[in-house]
Amino acid sequence: MVSKSVQGLRAWLEAPVADAKLAGRTGMDALRGAAARITTPLLPDDYLHLVNPLWSARELRGRIVEVRKETADSVTLVIKPGWGFDFTFTPGQYIGIGVLVEGRWHWRSYSLTCPPDWTDASDRTGRLISIAVKAMPEGFLSSHLVNGVPSGTVVRLAAPQGGFVLPEPAPEKVLFVTAGSGVTPVMAMLRTLARRSADRPGSTAMSDIVHIHSARTQADVMFGAELRALHDEHPGFTSHVHLTGEHGKFDLAELDSHYPDWRERETWACGPGGLLTDVEKHWAAAGISDKLHVERFEVERSAAGEGGTVTFARTDRSAQIDGATSLLEAGEAAGVQMPFGCRMGICQTCVVTLTDGHVRDLRNGAEHQAGEKVQTCISAAAGNCTLDV
Repeated sequence: MVSKSVQGLRAWLEAPVADAKLAGRTGMDALRGAAARITTPLLPDDYLHLVNPLWSARELRGRIVEVRKETADSVTLVIKPGWGFDFTFTPGQYIGIGVLVEGRWHWRSYSLTCPPDWTDASDRTGRLISIAVKAMPEGFLSSHLVNGVPSGTVVRLAAPQGGFVLPEPAPEKVLFVTAGSGVTPVMAMLRTLARRSADRPGSTAMSDIVHIHSARTQADVMFGAELRALHDEHPGFTSHVHLTGEHGKFDLAELDSHYPDWRERETWACGPGGLLTDVEKHWAAAGISDKLHVERFEVERSAAGEGGTVTFARTDRSAQIDGATSLLEAGEAAGVQMPFGCRMGICQTCVVTLTDGHVRDLRNGAEHQAGEKVQTCISAAAGNCTLDV
């Protein structure tokens, strides 16, 4: 009975911050919940934000502590997360990051490039995370992060997620195939393996790994110097950089001559849609699709809805959109708090119920009707429609 009473008291204390709770939390939640009870109707954030902007029971936050140039159009952002961040993520996962620009929060997902529980060599007192961002011509937020965000900026964070991950222990033989910014999740994996190799005498973490990376020129290779250093320091790691500006697209048929044991390797591939489609076909033809893990960074929009007026029933707001704008983007533009995760149709976090009208999947043109649950990040209006959000 005493145990149940204690559990009940703790649950009551933690209730005000339940939405911010993540795996691996400590007794700090009870303290933060007690503060919320005491300060009601105000939240503890109303006071704690004055002391430290990263102290929040309602949302994950972080501060950009370093903006490090990688190439002419890409940077690494080193971020110090605040309360509630789960540092025990799996290498290869991504996070959501929200940045306030001209009075509006803009969100995108980016792969973590650091190993779990990472601390910078110059400061062992606090754990950090890092992401790498490549500016895209059509990407407002990516261009802002690469060219305009200053160190010290406070950002919002979404918890790590994603299934494009490196298992523990890693397979004995590994192949990475990347291009452009597709190298970013693989860097988290390589850095994790290199750390395991350094921390565990006799470790085979870096014993048989091949990494084929494509970029237009040498200057466009993200993490180029670090990849060369890993290649030189670890005899079991091969960094194969293919410059498409000089040699054209990497021909997968050449795998047999370069790395004849590629069929035996567990493979992770990430990059532009065209590369990944070619890789999937090549692995399927070899009958080894079960050895292939793929991560796509963008939604390949093969179809568009007709557009129309989207009504957000619970908030009594609406937006007029064209057939190429996602329902998620429409809601955010209208000031509606939309659920989201990966923003590319993988994680299912953005699913809501369509209560009226029709919407169309931007990837394949499949149409959904009232009563169905739809992924707002990859769906557009096919005429007037209403969402239960």
